[in-house]
Amino acid sequence: MSDTNEYPVKKVSIICAKGAIEDVYAALVMGNGAVMEGIECNLFFTFFGLDAIMKKRMDKLHTAVLGNPALRLPGGARMPSWMGVIPGMEAMVSGMMKKGMEELDIPPVSEFIELFVAGGGNLYACKLAVDMFKVKKEDFSEHVKDIITIGEFYERAGGEGSHIIFT
Repeated sequence: MSDTNEYPVKKVSIICAKGAIEDVYAALVMGNGAVMEGIECNLFFTFFGLDAIMKKRMDKLHTAVLGNPALRLPGGARMPSWMGVIPGMEAMVSGMMKKGMEELDIPPVSEFIELFVAGGGNLYACKLAVDMFKVKKEDFSEHVKDIITIGEFYERAGGEGSHIIFT
């Protein structure tokens, strides 16, 4: 097997459509990893993923508890999804997840976005979702480059060595 990649990844465009901590961090970790490797990267936030780039919500995201059969708590223990109906469980699990991330020196969403943009990454909001939820440009982090249509997203996502990832 060769040590060189015959078809290197040159650009990655990541779509984040969910606003749960685990979904947003998946997009941010992959995006930051890309820019750190010198790969051009676009993060496109749509539907509930818009929470990740909204100033008032970005650092207040929660973990999806109910209906998440693979939920593992920091330390590895599994939590039955039916426990999500218990009042306060989502807040407790979200707090545990945030504490676990802090212990690993994983920054809050707002800081992670700053690192991504400082590394050369681009943040975009989906025009359809923005219109549907009646969100305004001023509701978003100043790091959001633009509000674009899906057609404009595909224009930015194209090219040799390009990949699209949906989280």
